[in-house]
Amino acid sequence: MQNWLAVDWILVAIGGWLLTGALGIMALRHFAVVARVLFPLGSAVGLLLAAAAINGLMGTPEVVTLPIGLPQLPFHLRLDSLSAFFLLVIGGAGAGVSIFAAGYFRQGEGTPPGLLCLEYHLFLASMALVVLADDAYAFMVAWETMALSSFFLVTANHRVPEIRQAGFLYLLIAHIGAIAILLCFGVLQANTGDYTFANMREQSLSPFWASAAFLLAVLGFGAKAGMLPLHVWLPEAHPAAPSPVSALMSGVMLKTAIYGLLRVSFDLLHLQLGWWGVALLAIGLFTALYGVVFATVQTDMKRLLAYSSIENIGLLLAAIGLTLLFKSYGMAELAALALTACLYHVVSHAFFKSLLFVGTGAVLHATGERNLGHLGGLIRFMPWVAWLVLIGVFASSGLPPLSGFVSEWLLLQSFLFTPGLPNSFLNMLIPIVAAAIALIAALAGYTMVKFFGIIFLGQPRDGKLQHAHDGGGWEKAGMAWLAVWCIGLGLFPNFIIQLIDPVTTPLVGAGLGRKVAANGWWLLAPTSIERASYGPVFFFIGVVVAFLLAYGLVRVLYHGQLRRSAPWDCGYPWQTPRMQDTAEGFGQPIRQIFEPFFRLERHVPSPFDVAPRYHVSVTDHFWHRFYLPVARVVEFAAEKVGRLQQGRIAVYLLYSFLTLLFMLFLVQR
Repeated sequence: MQNWLAVDWILVAIGGWLLTGALGIMALRHFAVVARVLFPLGSAVGLLLAAAAINGLMGTPEVVTLPIGLPQLPFHLRLDSLSAFFLLVIGGAGAGVSIFAAGYFRQGEGTPPGLLCLEYHLFLASMALVVLADDAYAFMVAWETMALSSFFLVTANHRVPEIRQAGFLYLLIAHIGAIAILLCFGVLQANTGDYTFANMREQSLSPFWASAAFLLAVLGFGAKAGMLPLHVWLPEAHPAAPSPVSALMSGVMLKTAIYGLLRVSFDLLHLQLGWWGVALLAIGLFTALYGVVFATVQTDMKRLLAYSSIENIGLLLAAIGLTLLFKSYGMAELAALALTACLYHVVSHAFFKSLLFVGTGAVLHATGERNLGHLGGLIRFMPWVAWLVLIGVFASSGLPPLSGFVSEWLLLQSFLFTPGLPNSFLNMLIPIVAAAIALIAALAGYTMVKFFGIIFLGQPRDGKLQHAHDGGGWEKAGMAWLAVWCIGLGLFPNFIIQLIDPVTTPLVGAGLGRKVAANGWWLLAPTSIERASYGPVFFFIGVVVAFLLAYGLVRVLYHGQLRRSAPWDCGYPWQTPRMQDTAEGFGQPIRQIFEPFFRLERHVPSPFDVAPRYHVSVTDHFWHRFYLPVARVVEFAAEKVGRLQQGRIAVYLLYSFLTLLFMLFLVQR
């Protein structure tokens, strides 16, 4: 074993997940074995994968060929810095979610526990194989396995019609994306018949065909990532799926699409054109703004997080677009800065969004409620869950000194350097884009205040919340693991950037590792100290000192004594939970400002109603103006074609005879 390579250990980890799933089938209905043994085992395998990925990140590319698949079509696998980085994200986040899942899943919830265990670990293994694949055949097999296993996980509680509909919508969009990815690989192989990535790297496509491959990649991987207008599956699938599955899909699976886009754009294609970056930048910004605006008005906590994921995917696409723009003008160092911001946000979002989704799972189990209007005051009954979720909320809001701030700060630094672009139009446009990024970040903070405040603060809006219980030991352990990463990524960014450096150097020809290392581990200066710097540890120490100083002064001034008395009246004795700001009321200002984004249906009660109730329904324009018309056309065509199926052999023979006559007529002409 001392001669084993990092890729060998990664294959062992993937095999470990597959074996764990197979053991789940053997213990099909033994809930205790599945929950308390197999899911923790899957978490340990995730840690093994992460450790092996770190080793691979520091080494040279490693290749291996597996003699499986079709004849003459073996699986070509390759571990390089890009795949190792995403394997680290899959293993690290997957370990925390799996530990949480050990305490989350309950007996009798839809799918048998053993089958759920198989689907869950097959999902993890297929994601790892996606980023390890080095030919189109292996990639598409792993990609489709990932789609099918996640479909069955989304529809775990398949007895509910809405969940089945959400699953089928997800599968439909996933296969539209898969077709585009397959066509992209067809263009990249340049009519050579060799679909290995090694062959694609050697091809020199013309700007036209390179652009065709890039656009197909954006369409295919954007469908999986939740890019507009292919985002409609995401707000439907996440509320339908169990919370650990939602965490994996949002925190990890969406990143495989980002991986695929990076692999095609910077590795398999030999050139990058400036308009690619402009197009992707525009798509990313519109996706981010659309997602965060819709997140602010949601009343379902999982739909809110789903739209928040769309916002974060938009930021990642914008960062990739900016990287392409810098790379096309030969500005390698600035391209490295933008790509570093992208990759930092990949790992940051993986952990804080997984933490938020598993937190909603703990709330859902404790209360049975997903609707924000029925929650409130849970910090009294679920203190562990509340404080851990608060860490994820701060990270998602981009507040220092947590992980979300570092990635968004690096992205803003990238935009501040765009006046150096040799294009006057872009120099004029980019500052507006930077302002849009700042607006998106502010709205994201607004959304997280609503999310945490409505759920955990104030008074319980429903009497049954008095019986809510805190998360169990497994759930707390999984959430704590994810929260530690949110804190560590925020406090020690220089170490993470040095891990990202081996990824950016081969892709864009430069990295930030040496520059940030030269300033010490306590100070982050991505370009120069004179231009911009940030000391996360100093900031954290300042916050702690300020808190301790304020606490100490209060204790000294009041001599350590507390006096409790009734508050000043001002109507307080008659206050009820209904007087608190609701989720709808919290989002009303955003709904009014950004009204063109929404399709609103208002129900205004009559003055004579005995029980008046005002109701506003917010839906998506894309769904009503694009998807529903397409669905009606398909349904109409299917109905007409269905009339041909009369069930009579004579009629079918007549169709065959007429078709033959028509083909003969064409041949004669």
